[in-house]
Amino acid sequence: MECIRARQRASAVKPCKWEVDVRNSMEFLPRSDRRRIGLIAGSGPEAGADLWLKVIEETKALLGACYLGDLDAPSVRIVSSPVLGLSMELESNDVAVWPELERIFDDLSGQTDYIAIACNTLNYYERQIRAVPRAAELVSVGEVVEGFLAQRGLESVALLGAEPVTRMNKWSAYQRLSGRFEIEIPEDPACLHQIIYDVKRLGGADPSVVERFDALLDGLESETVLLACTELPLIPCAGGGKDLVDVTRLLARRLVENATLATA
Repeated sequence: MECIRARQRASAVKPCKWEVDVRNSMEFLPRSDRRRIGLIAGSGPEAGADLWLKVIEETKALLGACYLGDLDAPSVRIVSSPVLGLSMELESNDVAVWPELERIFDDLSGQTDYIAIACNTLNYYERQIRAVPRAAELVSVGEVVEGFLAQRGLESVALLGAEPVTRMNKWSAYQRLSGRFEIEIPEDPACLHQIIYDVKRLGGADPSVVERFDALLDGLESETVLLACTELPLIPCAGGGKDLVDVTRLLARRLVENATLATA
C-alpha cells in the first residue's frame, strides 16, 4: 500500500518550524504518477553527480518510512557536457555555452518533467529557457534560494560563487536578491574563483583548497553563507561556526518535492 503522509526529515539544512508543519501535512503521489527529473551537468561533472546523489538522499528523507527501496527511488536522467565547463567565463563564452545548454534542455524536456542545471552560473539562462514553451519545467536555483531566504526571515547573507555569480550584474542568477537582501561578497572574488577552478582540477579534499577556503570563510562577517557554486559543497570544511547553506541540497530538495508530492 502506498504511504501518503510525509514525515519530518533530517537533512544538512535544518528545517524551520514552518517547513516542519507543512511537511507533516504533505501527501505523496503513487509511484506510477511520480514525476521525472532531468539534471544537466558538465560544469563540472562531479557537481552533477553530487546533485544526483542529493536527489536520492532527499527522496529517502522526504518519504521516510515510506521509502521501501529501489521502486521508490527517483526517476532521473542526467546529461553531462564538457562544453558547459566554459561557463566559468560565461560572458566571453556565451556564444558557445547557450546553444549547447539549449540543445541539452530540449533533449531532456521530452523525457522528463522537471529539469535542474547543476551549475549556479548557468542558471543565468533561466529567462531564455522560459521564453520558449517546453514540456519540462526548469527548477531555478535563484528562485529556490530566494524562497529559502524569505522563509527563514534572513535579511543578510554572504554569497560565494564563481565570478559571474558574485559580480551580481546581469550575468548573475542571483541579481534578483540584491533588491531584497543585504549580500556580502568576499573581498577577493578572484581568489574564490581560483579555488573553484582548483576543486575542478584537484578535487575538494585537496589540502591547499581546504586551507584557502577556510581562510576565505574566516574573513566573512555574515553568519549565513550561501555556497552558490556546485563545487563548493565538495570541500570538506568546518565552516568556522558559520551556517553554510548547501544550495545544491536546496535544489535537490525542491526537485524531489516537485516530483513526489501530490500538491507540487
